[in-house]
Amino acid sequence: MLRPGHGLMLLTAALLSVGVIMVNSAGLTVGAAEPVSLTDILLGRTAILAALALAVMFLASRVSVERLYRAASAGLVPWIILGMLLLLLAVHLPVIGREVNGARRWMNLGPLSFQPSEVAKWSMIVVLAWYAARHVLVMGELNRGFVRPMLLVGLVCALIATEDLGTAMLVGAVSVCLLVAAGARLGYTALLAGPAAAGLAVAVLSNPYRLDRLRAFVDPWQDPQGIGYHVIQSMVTVAGGGVAGRGLGNSVRKFGYLPQDTSDFIFAIISEELGLMGVIAVVCLFGAVLLCGLSILERVEHPFGRLLGLGILLTIGLQALINMMVVTGLVPTKGIALPLISAGGTGWVMTALGLGLLVAMDRPTVREPA
Repeated sequence: MLRPGHGLMLLTAALLSVGVIMVNSAGLTVGAAEPVSLTDILLGRTAILAALALAVMFLASRVSVERLYRAASAGLVPWIILGMLLLLLAVHLPVIGREVNGARRWMNLGPLSFQPSEVAKWSMIVVLAWYAARHVLVMGELNRGFVRPMLLVGLVCALIATEDLGTAMLVGAVSVCLLVAAGARLGYTALLAGPAAAGLAVAVLSNPYRLDRLRAFVDPWQDPQGIGYHVIQSMVTVAGGGVAGRGLGNSVRKFGYLPQDTSDFIFAIISEELGLMGVIAVVCLFGAVLLCGLSILERVEHPFGRLLGLGILLTIGLQALINMMVVTGLVPTKGIALPLISAGGTGWVMTALGLGLLVAMDRPTVREPA
């Protein structure tokens, strides 16, 4: 019998397949020495990363959530926190850190490179789920149930925000939702208004390009060849597909018009090439992932598993929503990817890892942790 976990694995494979196809399509160039063949796609970097992500998902699906909770309670959490902080700081080192598009978000470890912010984003879910499950009886208290965990969230978000404000805001939003779901009083979130507004103001005012993004969001046509160029090109690309699209591979705007067409703005290429029907299909795939995940969580009894799964679903759902809103000009431009579709090995692998843990919960033998 097909279980929700099986559906989740099939949906993940489908989204990764869309990612492989669309990244290769968006990456086409005019005047290439040789045409791109099916073999090039199947043996290319994106296909290998997709296969790696599926392998990681399968391995994660074999992990016992009960054992993960016991390992966290036995002393794993401090090492996770220390590892997060060190990775987020190490990205600024001149040899290890690598600058891409003006931001130092990447780390080089020999032939491998990855984004520490992606690791921190998913690690925070594990830490907060463990903390809330461990302190379930005091989550209604202001100090132990909200202030203490939010101090760690604030520190991690501040380190991420130095180079990646979009991911920092996503981590903060998911963290607050998890704490409230775990029993923290909703009224406590009002305490975050002042510090969050101040931190956001500092992050924006300290980087001129972030101010430019706000100005472009308010009126991109005031400088269509400057700060408004990206927003305008994205909206033109989205509108160019119509209902049926121009056809796979037939995008016009990817040839030197739309920046970051294989990464943060790949949803615009999907809209142009596959049209409204393709957009609806992608949205339905994400919706089905959330429905399968919620179906799994309905049968999970222990708080750690439920909060861990909720954090995974919130992260994927909010990230996809924010990316689509950015591409369509509904919110200011942020450097945030479309999960499992935008080019990026770290994001694909870590997202697949999280979904694999969700699949692991789709077992009838999961019990309340000690």
